[in-house]
Amino acid sequence: MYRFLLTPRWWGINVFVLLAIPFCVFMGSWQLSRFEARVQDHRTAGELAEKAETEAPRPLAELLPVDKATSGRQATASGRYGKQLLVPGRELDDRQGYYVLTLLHTDDDKALPVVRGWLPGDADRAEAPAAPTGEVTVTGALQASEVPGENGVPARGGLPSGQTAAISAATLVNLVPYDVYDAWITLDKADSGMKPVPATAASDTGLDLKAFQNLGYTGEWFVFAGFVVFMWFRLLRREVETLRDAELGLLPDEQPGGDPAAQEKANA
Repeated sequence: MYRFLLTPRWWGINVFVLLAIPFCVFMGSWQLSRFEARVQDHRTAGELAEKAETEAPRPLAELLPVDKATSGRQATASGRYGKQLLVPGRELDDRQGYYVLTLLHTDDDKALPVVRGWLPGDADRAEAPAAPTGEVTVTGALQASEVPGENGVPARGGLPSGQTAAISAATLVNLVPYDVYDAWITLDKADSGMKPVPATAASDTGLDLKAFQNLGYTGEWFVFAGFVVFMWFRLLRREVETLRDAELGLLPDEQPGGDPAAQEKANA
């Protein structure tokens, strides 16, 4: 009855099934591991954020380059404030406003972007408080350079002079004639009546849409594996029923579109 499993057609079906099932299980397990990794990163980021609130600030050089372990840590740097820029389209406490960003020239002959605070409304250079003069020491949460179009950072161009859409070295080097750190800090205490900008978690450490997409893909791959098994058993059952009907003479003599040689063999 089951000799048909040795035919070339069924050899092809069986090989496909034997390859498809492990592949689906592997892909589902990989997607699940990606989701678990994101959950662990989210948990670790929360622990680091709690630790950063109590630990003493460290010199900027000790925390660079910014990664998942150093993002949000308290950093300190000294220098003189230079060029000031506004970062429009930033929301805080459900209100639209802008960041006041000032570049701090350090002893390393590079500039550190410092977000000194947030103001409501449209970006206005006249309303943005001037930066303190002379040598200053700043303390704030270290942040990685922003990527336009990601994590709520607007991807826009054509801004007026003195404004930037993203706080990133790649953007700022086109606006100033000196090197810029590939990082920035947001002050714990904003200057001149501005509101402090809270630090954000490092990228790929939150339970965002991407994390739940990994979980959804996990389910899809295991469903695919089950579907392959289901279809194999369904084809097997259909083949067996066809052979039994042929043995009992229940198949019609002529089947439209069928193979005459196969029909003759079944009738024999």
